[in-house]
Amino acid sequence: MAVSLTVNGRERMLDIDSDTPLLWVIRDELGLKGTKFGCGMGLCGACTVHLNGHPVRSCSTPVELADGGDVTTIEGLSQDGNLHPLQKAWVEHGVPQCGYCQSGQIMSAAHLLQHNDAPSHDDIVAALSGNLCRCGTYSRIIAAVESVVVDDAARPDRGEA
Repeated sequence: MAVSLTVNGRERMLDIDSDTPLLWVIRDELGLKGTKFGCGMGLCGACTVHLNGHPVRSCSTPVELADGGDVTTIEGLSQDGNLHPLQKAWVEHGVPQCGYCQSGQIMSAAHLLQHNDAPSHDDIVAALSGNLCRCGTYSRIIAAVESVVVDDAARPDRGEA
C-alpha cells in the first residue's frame, strides 16, 4: 500500500503493508528511535505519538489509519535544535531513570498543555494516567509538568509577569 504521512513536518511516502503498526514505520522505516515499544497492545503508553494532534498508541495503530495524516514524534517536539519546555523540565527534575516511558509521557503531557494552558494537578494526573512508568518516577513526572505550567504562567505575554 502506498502511504503518505507528514512526520515532524516532513512529507514521507512509503510502500508498506497497510496493517503495519505505525510504531514500526516510525522506528524501522523512518529511523526515528525516540518512540519506544513497550507492550505491543497499546496499554503502557511508551509508544505514544500525536496523529493529527491527538495522542495515539503507535504500537496498535495500523499505518493505514495514519495515511494522509500528520504525525508528531518525540523528535518533532524540539524546534530549531531547542528542547521543548517539557523536555527541559524532564532534565531539570531528574525524571528519567531507565527512560523507557519518557517519550510517551512527554507526548501525553504535550497534548495536555496544547489544549489546557493551566491544568490543575488532577488534570495532569488524569492526562498521564494511561502512561506507565516501570521505575515509579510519577512524582517527578508530575512536578516536571507542573513546573512548565508555572513557568508558562509567568510569561509576559500572558499578562501575569
